[in-house]
Amino acid sequence: MDHCDSTVPGPGGLRLRRWREADLPALLEAYEDPAMRRWLATQVSGADGAADWLAAQRRGWATGTRFAFAVTDGGRDDASLGNVVLKRPDGDNGRAEVGYWTTAAARGRGVASRALTALTDWAFSEFAEEGLTRLELLHQVDNGASCRVAEKCGYPLARVIPALPPDYPLDGHVHAREAPSAGLSRPAGRRGEAAGTGGGRASGR
Repeated sequence: MDHCDSTVPGPGGLRLRRWREADLPALLEAYEDPAMRRWLATQVSGADGAADWLAAQRRGWATGTRFAFAVTDGGRDDASLGNVVLKRPDGDNGRAEVGYWTTAAARGRGVASRALTALTDWAFSEFAEEGLTRLELLHQVDNGASCRVAEKCGYPLARVIPALPPDYPLDGHVHAREAPSAGLSRPAGRRGEAAGTGGGRASGR
């Protein structure tokens, strides 16, 4: 299946689209946020670093290993409010990982939970024929806001993974959601907004 031209509508007027070269200034501004530096394993610095990050997202789409979307409000300027990503969909074990981050200006507006909901629905629909049955979201144990986002989007806590110093000095949480065919309903949850996920043994966002 060709996944390369996907644009995904989200709740409340959000839109998920592929990252563009024109997003480079917004990407640099997003990574200046101290919360992004605290929670995300992968950091972006300078124009060259941002260009490398955008190139990595293009490679991910081309290889089918990483599907990253810029989250926008769908307005005329189509400005980025954050990022959501589906990583390593594996038909052999039916699993993939999701992650997200939001800009400082987007927090407190429900962007993270709405974007994660849109990504979740897209992933289970887009990769159903390839055997995707479970999505996992990882974050560091002290990132309580990401716990709330996960729970709100139907990702209950599945397990705790031990710290792995020095890269991962604290334990990590793994939240999981099964495909709709598994009969897992999406529970209502508390409202929560976080900079993003990047803890436990999760790979870089």
